[in-house]
Amino acid sequence: MAGKPKKQDPVDSKELAAELGLSAARINSLYAEREKNDFPAHVGQRGRARLWDLAEVRAWHETRKPSRLEELSLDGGDPDELLNAAQVARVLGYKHRSQITTYLAEHPGYFPEPDEVEELGTYKRLKWRRRTVAAWRDSRPGKGKRTGSTRQAPPLPDVPADGDPEELLTGTQAAALLGFKSLNSFVSSLSQGNLPLLEETDGLSDRGRRAWTRRRILEQSAQRGR
Repeated sequence: MAGKPKKQDPVDSKELAAELGLSAARINSLYAEREKNDFPAHVGQRGRARLWDLAEVRAWHETRKPSRLEELSLDGGDPDELLNAAQVARVLGYKHRSQITTYLAEHPGYFPEPDEVEELGTYKRLKWRRRTVAAWRDSRPGKGKRTGSTRQAPPLPDVPADGDPEELLTGTQAAALLGFKSLNSFVSSLSQGNLPLLEETDGLSDRGRRAWTRRRILEQSAQRGR
């Protein structure tokens, strides 16, 4: 007689986010609003991290009404409706809004400039029309050559693997060391969660760009090669 299936161990916010296709920040936000949305209570802790019963949260997620942000789509709706960075990231399938600002800061010319910039003191709220984002999505790298674009991605530098293991390397250098053909492909893979050891940076370069140690990049390279 077959025994009962083993109950799955509780999961933390990062594991839960990966399972549901949300961000860990979104999981924590849903938990904070549990009195309004009936999000399941946590069942334990691992250090300071809350743990949830995965089956219980799955059941809640399947029956809940999606938020407006999650209902957004590039297909249909007003093509001139303005979307902020969080909404743009969501409709493009990215986990974090920072992916959009990273494109703008670290790879000029790759992602369209915002259609509107709202000045809020020292903070700027960037907005794109739905049709602007849809046009980029339909012609971005991997979808064929972009109409009217002759800009070629700059070649990646030669980066030695045997340098100082604690030296900080930027995205371009990391892309080269990991064997990517371009910074675009590295950034895309990182945003899709394919480089888990590099989700957190080790610091910033002299120009304020994200950077990782050579040691951690090589650890990620070894993991990818398994």
